[in-house]
Amino acid sequence: MQIGSRRCILNPVSGEGDHAEYVERLLRARGFAVEETSGPGDAVELGRAAGEDGVSEVAVCGGDGTINEVVRGLHDAGHLGEVTLSVVPVGTANLLAGILGVEDRQHAAEVADTGAVRTVDVGFADGEPFLVSCIAGLPADASLAASGDLKERFGVLAFVLTGAQEAIEFDGLEISVEAAGADGPVTWSGEATCLLVGNARKFVERGGQANMADGMLDVAIVEQMPTGNLVAEAVGHRLLATDTEGVTHVRARDITVDGHGGPVSFSRDGEVAEHESLSLSVEERTLDLRVPEGYEPDPG
Repeated sequence: MQIGSRRCILNPVSGEGDHAEYVERLLRARGFAVEETSGPGDAVELGRAAGEDGVSEVAVCGGDGTINEVVRGLHDAGHLGEVTLSVVPVGTANLLAGILGVEDRQHAAEVADTGAVRTVDVGFADGEPFLVSCIAGLPADASLAASGDLKERFGVLAFVLTGAQEAIEFDGLEISVEAAGADGPVTWSGEATCLLVGNARKFVERGGQANMADGMLDVAIVEQMPTGNLVAEAVGHRLLATDTEGVTHVRARDITVDGHGGPVSFSRDGEVAEHESLSLSVEERTLDLRVPEGYEPDPG
């Protein structure tokens, strides 16, 4: 493949697994060569190969986990700042696509071809990139526990259902957090239900899209609380409101999380790993993304 070309990395088993032929036809018509993954980790290798080949545009057809793998591969090849990325959402949650305003496969193909380009921040967790979020605690455990069958039947609701089940047995996190906040250093230590770090997502004020080009991560620490209150608050969409007692919110450039000697499960754009300690940071305006008309770069 020639340098400067377009390439699509397609996960044929994402979501319901019924998209490969249709998406391949859409993307090939727009000048993208299409390469399919055949197993776990393939998207990392294909992303790395695209970077090593100097490909200028990469469309990722899959869910948030596939996108993360491709971004990791591009980063490994030292090509993350040289490529324009677009997303074709066919996974379960498709958080990044939703944040960008990509509606469906047809719309995604149009955006990949002619969408405006925005340069956005990239979050890093111990050197591994993430675009949407890195979370620890109950949400990470729920993401890990949600079975493929449950996801297929209930989609995004699978995480909510599993989260309620996990809350019954969840013991909480004993962590310390140090952050270089926008208004100065912040230190927090204690028992938490979850730690939420967003690059493309904000976790307070009803959540939603964060400013992806402000050089800041959106951090919310939710203190441990009785299970019944946790579920009731979540159902009422009030868990992460700015005035909710027991929620610490800070916008930060750098964050260090210590698990007090024990392993903590972190979900980085859906990729789950355990760390006794983790350093998170943000690299400002690192990646070019294709976005649709109406994308709001500064949601306020």
